[in-house]
Amino acid sequence: MLLKEYRILLPLTVEEYRIAQLYMIQKKSRIDSSGAGSGVQIIDNYPYSDDGPGGSSGQYTFKIYHIGNKIPGWIRSILPTTAFAAHEEAWNAYPYTKTKYSCPLMEKFFIDVETKYYDDAGTQENVFGLSQEELKHRAVAHILFFQM
Repeated sequence: MLLKEYRILLPLTVEEYRIAQLYMIQKKSRIDSSGAGSGVQIIDNYPYSDDGPGGSSGQYTFKIYHIGNKIPGWIRSILPTTAFAAHEEAWNAYPYTKTKYSCPLMEKFFIDVETKYYDDAGTQENVFGLSQEELKHRAVAHILFFQM
């Protein structure tokens, strides 16, 4: 298992980023929903309380991204239709989110993304409460989108 931690520094507060993120998710969903064989299908979207990741409360969503029109025709002709859907399950308890990405074609393959947002310079250590063994295998990358 790959354990990678990205510390992404932005010139925004956590609250400013939350507003920007909500806007961009809506905009991207609208853009991707144009054309045949494309779009975002929202299967589930409901609030949860105290039964989410970490015992938190928030909003659960299950989406299917139809990506068939993004795949070259010659590849589409040799793959089953299950290859053209990406599943996203998300537990949004901002400023903590957990998202699981999967593809029905490859049942055992998935990507889990846990995100925590802090108003700092990415200096906090072990924000996910990893064990000493996990910390040994964790790789940390700092990403800076602006000049300090």
